[in-house]
Amino acid sequence: MNLTYPLLELRRTLRIWSSTVFSVALPMLFFLVFGAMVPWGSVRLAHGDVAAQTMISLATYGAITAAAGMAGSAALEQHQGWGRQLALTPMTRGGFVRVKVFVALVVAALPVAGVCGLGALTGAGAEPRVWLLSPVLILLGSVEFACYGVAVGKLFRSEAAVGAASGLLVVLAFLGGAFVPLTGWLLDLARFTPVYGVMALARYPLTDGATPTLSGELVQDPLWLPVVNVGAWTLVLGALAVLAARRGTRRA
Repeated sequence: MNLTYPLLELRRTLRIWSSTVFSVALPMLFFLVFGAMVPWGSVRLAHGDVAAQTMISLATYGAITAAAGMAGSAALEQHQGWGRQLALTPMTRGGFVRVKVFVALVVAALPVAGVCGLGALTGAGAEPRVWLLSPVLILLGSVEFACYGVAVGKLFRSEAAVGAASGLLVVLAFLGGAFVPLTGWLLDLARFTPVYGVMALARYPLTDGATPTLSGELVQDPLWLPVVNVGAWTLVLGALAVLAARRGTRRA
């Protein structure tokens, strides 16, 4: 069952082709507009150029959105009685969360592959280590948002709640510096938000931790900052997902 159930979940999730195509196509379109077609895309950074930084940012946004959305939608099935059915099997709550995270990460890998492939085709410049490390770091950071999606799907009993949670990710993405540079107290606040940690960690092989601000200056973040951010949020959201899964198997 430990092998069969994840494969069944993955096949069922990928059959929702509209969500899958949207999660892949939108970041790719954004990259074409804001990364590949802008005149400043060739400006050099520490280990690549601005186009590569935009590519990493949008691949990260696509991955965390796909992970949260797919995991949250899959978790809603629990409220139709599937959670109690699974409770009759040897599967633990932690095992259930791990299956959902696995499926969410496979789905999250699709926009990462799409955006990075498009970046390679359009000439985004980066050293080989960036092409190797950044996609892996994006997927590692997406684990916390898969847990976020599972927790939302288990705690709330409507698809509207999952939609609202996906909308909140857009706000967190802006606050995390995914789309525009931040400065001052807003940048200080952003360092405590979950998206900022994933974005900073994914960009680190390219920028060595240098973060641009609205004033044009570069702020240097040490490596431990995004590592601690991602680790702490993953633990918090993972624990919340397991507690929410336990709640979903209780009788009404």
